[in-house]
Amino acid sequence: MPCHNQQLNNINSGQEHPMKQVRFANNNNSSSSSSSSSSTNSAPAVLTAPDPTAAPPQPASQDNLGPQLKLLPLNDQIRELQTIIRDKTTSRGDFVFCADRLIRLVVEEGLNQLPYSECTVTTPTGYKYEGVKFERGNCGVSIMRSGEAMEQGLRDCCRSIRIGKILIQSDEETQKAKVYYAKFPPDVYRRKVLLMYPILSTGNTVIEAVRVLIEHGVQPRHIILLSLFSTPHGAKSIIQEFPDITILTTEVHPVAPTHFGQRYFGTD
Repeated sequence: MPCHNQQLNNINSGQEHPMKQVRFANNNNSSSSSSSSSSTNSAPAVLTAPDPTAAPPQPASQDNLGPQLKLLPLNDQIRELQTIIRDKTTSRGDFVFCADRLIRLVVEEGLNQLPYSECTVTTPTGYKYEGVKFERGNCGVSIMRSGEAMEQGLRDCCRSIRIGKILIQSDEETQKAKVYYAKFPPDVYRRKVLLMYPILSTGNTVIEAVRVLIEHGVQPRHIILLSLFSTPHGAKSIIQEFPDITILTTEVHPVAPTHFGQRYFGTD
């Protein structure tokens, strides 16, 4: 790859302009310098009041929630998309554009969780190429309405994939999640299910959707939940209820962009 080779050449040639990543730098340097200065100072430590300008709590890590939770490897591209989606000043056009990009990344990684089989194909030059192909028996299920925003991203990757739908809303009296509509492929119990719901806040809606899938014969270990953002509480609730389910998301953060559905569909 040209960019990769160019970077290696710059290092080998001893140039004094290495690439820097400073946009999302952490505070490791400041903490290490403060610890070293305190070790050299013989005065006792003094407790100070918290700084009101300090950075907000950082996103939770994958290790805190177990192997069932899978996070997309964070890079500047993903972080910028997350930032634009969270920004209240973002126009709807930019919001939808960036949301679709992030959805596509999540869907692509979700497909990597599905089973493959080895195959051999013949190239136009007659060469035998050893490759892989999807195993048959996959489908998508979107939780309406915000989950429908992820359907096109899945169809862009799998043109012929079948997609079911679940409509779940909170009961006005009990405030509990209630299923109003569910339609799946007839043989959904034999398929791997990509369950689509972009924002995991409390996890109650997803828990109810998984229960409906289980009632239709789907095993939790065959369900891969695709989401964009999740709170620690939402992910933990789902994993505690269904330990065999797989959750794939880009970020676990105490504050989820719950305005996603309204902004994406223009109903805000």
